[in-house]
Amino acid sequence: MADYWFKPKTVGYGAAPTDWRGWALILGFGAAEVLLTFFMIGWPALKGEVPTVTQFILFLVLVILLTIGFLWLCISKTDGPWGWRKPGSDAKD
Repeated sequence: MADYWFKPKTVGYGAAPTDWRGWALILGFGAAEVLLTFFMIGWPALKGEVPTVTQFILFLVLVILLTIGFLWLCISKTDGPWGWRKPGSDAKD
């Protein structure tokens, strides 16, 4: 039996958490994004410094990699395919 943390949304695109691990993943992703933003952008600003272009590019690369990893884990732990679902359509893929 597969262990799923998410289920496809009834309306729209994506998935909704169905397990505490899905909620923990979402909260962890949000916390990681906030901490990454604070330490890469906010901390230098508090010291009166402006982040360099290199720091900003590194920040963007880290955000993109973190987001790709988060989405990959969400998709792999979803019970069914992701896809657009219209309101009123009860089609189960």
